[in-house]
Amino acid sequence: MGYKVVIAGATGNVGREMLNILAERQFPVDEIAVLASRRSLGTEVSFGERTLKTEDLDTFDFTGWDIALFAIGSDATKKYAPKAAGAGCVVIDNSSLYRYDPDVPLVVPEVNPEAVEGYAKKNIIANPNCSTAQMVVALKPLHDRARIKRVVVSTYQSVSGSGKEGMDELWEQTKAVYNPVSEVPPKKYPKEIAFNVIPHIDVFMEDGSTKEEWKMVAETKKIVDPAIKVTATCVRVPVFVGHSEAINIEFEDFLDEDEARDILREAPGIMVIDKREDGGYVTPKECVGDYATFISRIRQDGTIENGLNLWCVSDNLRKGAALNAVQIAETLGNRVLKKA
Repeated sequence: MGYKVVIAGATGNVGREMLNILAERQFPVDEIAVLASRRSLGTEVSFGERTLKTEDLDTFDFTGWDIALFAIGSDATKKYAPKAAGAGCVVIDNSSLYRYDPDVPLVVPEVNPEAVEGYAKKNIIANPNCSTAQMVVALKPLHDRARIKRVVVSTYQSVSGSGKEGMDELWEQTKAVYNPVSEVPPKKYPKEIAFNVIPHIDVFMEDGSTKEEWKMVAETKKIVDPAIKVTATCVRVPVFVGHSEAINIEFEDFLDEDEARDILREAPGIMVIDKREDGGYVTPKECVGDYATFISRIRQDGTIENGLNLWCVSDNLRKGAALNAVQIAETLGNRVLKKA
């Protein structure tokens, strides 16, 4: 006996990836429904070897369905998630709406799988921000060994983190560079993204940080340890898929780089590729389509006591969004629902 699963936002990048990953990982699906807004009604999407037509999210009845994976943004989630949860369907939400709600668990299964058991307060589980998800997978096993005091992270985030509009804008602007008769002014981003980097993701806050940077701070504390101090600089780069992060970590206790490398090699969800030679590291282009969070450039930081540097790369549409949501569903099934 398997699960009755709903994908809300099935026509978007993340929704389509959720369907791919459910099929790839052979999630025990008895029945599946794919939902979209009315303007996308009837659009066909793939689920393994099957082709499915989208149904209307606005009129869908969630009664009798087990799990709903939401990839529809905060505004729509605010309307439809309580409707699904109230009908007895557990919502796994990819938006930022519920991440900071104390009654909603924020889960990365490699880090805090036990947190899914707190879903029952609202029948909702939150998926973290894409940049946070890959970072905490790397931080948790090191924190367990030497206790992290402070993290300084600089992100290099791909345009797919902004959805299809971001990917289209990079594509069109790149073509325009080689065809000067056409001009593609910035729409999705505040400045041109082609052949450029933009140190601005989400809105600015009063202290000068952006909301994306604030998310990394708040979510790391909720998922790993509220005592960890985090400071982030989040940058959009002209890469289609794959987020990269340069992470500097200060520990309470000394942790040798060789021991850290061994710890990370044994940690769930991590692939260490760290050779001190040309090409002995992973770039975002190489991680596309992979489940793993890749770690490279592990080295001591001699400028602080008990410091370590590393390079962290992951497919943001997978571990940063769709894969993590499916892993939450797997964890929920194994720990709580136990139907399959």
